[in-house]
Amino acid sequence: MALAAVILVAVNFAALRRTGRLPLTWVLASGAAIAVMNGCFYQAIDRIPLGLATTIEFLGPLAVAVIGSRRAVDFLWVALAGVGVALLGSPSVDLDPVGLAWAFGAAVAWAAYILLAKRMLQDWPIGTGLAVSLGVAAVLLAPFGIAGGGAELVDPVVLATGLAVAVLGSVLPFTLELAALRKLSTATFGILLSLEPVVAAVVGAVALSQVPGAVEWVAILCVVVASAGASLGARRAVPPEV
Repeated sequence: MALAAVILVAVNFAALRRTGRLPLTWVLASGAAIAVMNGCFYQAIDRIPLGLATTIEFLGPLAVAVIGSRRAVDFLWVALAGVGVALLGSPSVDLDPVGLAWAFGAAVAWAAYILLAKRMLQDWPIGTGLAVSLGVAAVLLAPFGIAGGGAELVDPVVLATGLAVAVLGSVLPFTLELAALRKLSTATFGILLSLEPVVAAVVGAVALSQVPGAVEWVAILCVVVASAGASLGARRAVPPEV
């Protein structure tokens, strides 16, 4: 988080100098949501496979997409997502319940971030708002990171890995998603974003040897189809994950 914030501050330094009088309430709240979201997600993937953690986390934006909806079909997507969650909690799927709880925490935090970021962006430009939010998240996560990592945090290998995570996990995805939002319709963007759990499952299988079983694949596909279906009726795309 700190390295990602430093990169974005450097990129948006000139713009940040003009934000001294902007309200801080919503940018601080967004930073807190980012801290909880990332903290929970990393705790989850330490205990359960990457693809399944991402699938559960994706319930957050799915819930936001259908909140307040009056379309009957959206309740079908909610039910389908519920089937996916039920399958992940079935006896045939051996998952650490603590890991599942962390993943659900990440989902709640992602939903909160979407709502808070939407409000924040009424006052803040995207780049500067994200830079400050990540800085807030870094400050909030620092005590836990220092307690867990200690002196190893300044190890060159750890720093290099952290820089790679900052670029690949925050800065680059946000930039690419923002570029996509400028050229794609809301429905197309939402459907492509819905593929994230499948991509995470494939990456987990190839890079981490975390091969999902048949029931797990069905659960992932249920959530993906539900998210894609809800996106078809969305009026606007949600803010990208960071």
